[in-house]
Amino acid sequence: MDIEGFVRRNIESMDEESVKRVLSERIMELKDIDIETSMKMAEAVVYEVKKTLELEGVDETLREIVSYPSAGVAMGEMGVGSRGEGDFFVHRKIAEIVSSTGTSAFINPSAQDDGGVVKTSAGSSEVYITTAVDGIHSRLSEYPFLGGFHVTRAALRDVCVMGSRPLALLSDLHLADDGDVGKLFDFTAGVSAVSELVGVPVVAGSTLRVGGDMVLGDRLVSAVGAIGFSETPPTARKRAEAGDVILLTEGSGGGTITTTAIYHGLFDVVWETLDVNFIRASEAIMDAGILGDIHAMTDVTNGGLRGDAHEISSTTGMGLKFDAEAIRSMINPRVLEMLEDLEIDPLGVSIDSLMIIAPEDIADKAMAAVRGAGVDVAEIGVVTDSGIPLLNRDGSAEELRPLFREAAYTQIKKMVGDKTPEDFDEMKRMVEEAARRAIEKKDMVVQMIRDR
Repeated sequence: MDIEGFVRRNIESMDEESVKRVLSERIMELKDIDIETSMKMAEAVVYEVKKTLELEGVDETLREIVSYPSAGVAMGEMGVGSRGEGDFFVHRKIAEIVSSTGTSAFINPSAQDDGGVVKTSAGSSEVYITTAVDGIHSRLSEYPFLGGFHVTRAALRDVCVMGSRPLALLSDLHLADDGDVGKLFDFTAGVSAVSELVGVPVVAGSTLRVGGDMVLGDRLVSAVGAIGFSETPPTARKRAEAGDVILLTEGSGGGTITTTAIYHGLFDVVWETLDVNFIRASEAIMDAGILGDIHAMTDVTNGGLRGDAHEISSTTGMGLKFDAEAIRSMINPRVLEMLEDLEIDPLGVSIDSLMIIAPEDIADKAMAAVRGAGVDVAEIGVVTDSGIPLLNRDGSAEELRPLFREAAYTQIKKMVGDKTPEDFDEMKRMVEEAARRAIEKKDMVVQMIRDR
């Protein structure tokens, strides 16, 4: 529970004593303390929030800095984090803010790729450094080991698909005020299990409370970052060319599939997700010496194949033509059975497969290398110049479009739904305006600091 947020939402619509009383009751629901102590806590929170609202006499510029450009659109309304059309739109706006700095990178956020890349020199050679960061699946807070395991795999995947060999891992861990310290250790054990399996060390990290004293409960949120390097240019999505063959390795899922299994009581499916096959497949391609000839690699995660196809097509201007049955053959049979039994679109959720885009002769070598590492792989389609991702199913072709949110894989997600809001265009306009104002604010502060 965000007790500061509660006060901010209610301090102007309720009288102050009522805010303190209700907040005190909420605090006692979560903490084993007496009414006197909870009331003192409530009074302290109200005092602090009121002080932040006392802006009379504050310099107008400073007032702008301590406020934020409200979009008037909530995260859930926009579908942020739900790996669909709304999420992709917001990420493009974030990329615009980053790009406005004028700093350069070989692959920057505007490419909407799996990881970012900078090029630097090491002696007489050029080296490409890849970085990636992923957050724990929000529904795995009560399952820290699995959360740590899968988020570490995700960060490593994002480095591998850029054609980099992972060098190091970083862990950023946040646990709310009432969380059991054992969660920290369990999460770290999950991260360390992957670290040990693939031989990539955890070198740094941070551990804090979610919201400090202002968030009660035991929610765990965290992220794992990965760093890798390569001596060849990255296998970025923008290199895909018409005529390329599209390959897909067998996917058993990660955090999303684990969450689906747990919250439907199908715990045996969790076993299917516990592997490091993706990283083995990526390393096999590197070891085969064909990485420089592969045009693009990506992991099938963000919104499933629907989302990745849309992102690749948007970035490259190319079309992609997929075979539905070939894709089905590359989804772990037990995972596919679960998804179909629960009426979850397998193309709309993360299955954690490695997708490889390469010329036909290189594709054959890639399949041989991946199979040599003990990972199944198949050809699932081709790149075209149509500019549209298409799915061939039962003799007919349909456009492969991302949903507003990824396919609903829990009961609460089914309730929220995946339909595009009727006012989505207006929501996008409001979000765009907030992003524009954020850039203006950034420019103002940078200029002020430079002028000093």
